[in-house]
Amino acid sequence: EEYKIKPMNNNYYKSPEPTWIMRKFWKAAGADSYLLERSTYSDQVKYFCLGGIVVATGVMAALAGGYAIYTIFEPRTDGPLNDTIHVPTMLMASIFGIIWGLIIYNIDRFIVTSTGKGDGTEAITKQEIKSAIPRIIMGIIIALTISKPIEIRMFQKEIEAKLQTDMEEYIEVNRKLKQDKFDKNYLNDLENKKNEILAKESSLKASIEAKKSEMNVEEEKCPPGSDNLCRGPEWHRLNNERASLEAQLPTVKIEMKKELITVEKDIDKVKKERDKELKDVEIKAANMGGLSARINAIDKVTDKWTSIFITLLFMVIELTPIFFKMMLIKGPYDYMDENIKELARAEAGIEIEYDFYKDKNGMEKHKIINHGAELKMKERKQILEAQEAINAQIISKWKAAKLKDIDSNPTNYFEEE
Repeated sequence: EEYKIKPMNNNYYKSPEPTWIMRKFWKAAGADSYLLERSTYSDQVKYFCLGGIVVATGVMAALAGGYAIYTIFEPRTDGPLNDTIHVPTMLMASIFGIIWGLIIYNIDRFIVTSTGKGDGTEAITKQEIKSAIPRIIMGIIIALTISKPIEIRMFQKEIEAKLQTDMEEYIEVNRKLKQDKFDKNYLNDLENKKNEILAKESSLKASIEAKKSEMNVEEEKCPPGSDNLCRGPEWHRLNNERASLEAQLPTVKIEMKKELITVEKDIDKVKKERDKELKDVEIKAANMGGLSARINAIDKVTDKWTSIFITLLFMVIELTPIFFKMMLIKGPYDYMDENIKELARAEAGIEIEYDFYKDKNGMEKHKIINHGAELKMKERKQILEAQEAINAQIISKWKAAKLKDIDSNPTNYFEEE
């Protein structure tokens, strides 16, 4: 109660009344609303803007993360230009986006809160930059994770058109490769085998017709009116061969039919495998619209400097709070904040002697004295020393009493043999 700070309200200045949204943004910036309510308007605006940047970064991270997850898990059976919204994936991406946004929001809040105010001047010194390097690196990484998904969404139509073209080229090339593979290695051989089987019957029938032709030639040698009685041994030999070939014809047809069934089954099997692999080509092509493919497509559909500019823009947004705090000129809020911290340390019995010594790297180090702990340590030490003195006195008295008793009754302290 003794150190309670009251809002300024006098004839020359009155502390402005903050709005609900302003208090929320102060909280996002890690600022003390109690002190800001009692500070000047310029201090209130500083931390309002700082909190606004942190909140905006979290919102952009949520949108970017949700879009990235939707792009990764979205079913793409219809190809990259599928405009249908997959509701289950959208719900999952929304949940992840909210969680991711909160994570980035908390990381940003930590970065901004843990970044000191520097030396309280507009100038940014080398030492301030050196101290802020880890936070700057974290900010750059966060900016990159946010900028790429948003950049993809900005150039969505151009990227999808490029992916569609790549998909069609991929299908055309790989379908031809698959088709050639099956035709050269399987189907051509099977078709040739099928033709060979079909040729057996034709060859056999051709042989029969050839024998008949030869028999007719032999008959033409007979004189007119002999009624073919002059048919000689050659004709009969040819006739026997013709009859033998005609007798083979039914057997050849049966065997040919069996072989054809086997070959047709093999052809159907190969065609099914070919169709399956051709379908796999289309499925793989449809999945070419993933996040990685879209990131690679950005460089092909946009100008290099456009992509760099967008990335730098998000880096500026992400790193602004860090440099902003190093450039802040100390105001009433900062001095009140330091005063409250000093009072809290005094209340806890903590004393800091600033720049008390230098370490081996030449860095100024503070000496921290915990008076409460030292007082407790002294009290404990005195208690232990007093206890030690009491114990020594007790032992001394006990020793004197024992020696006196031994002198008076020595027989009580040894046994007779």
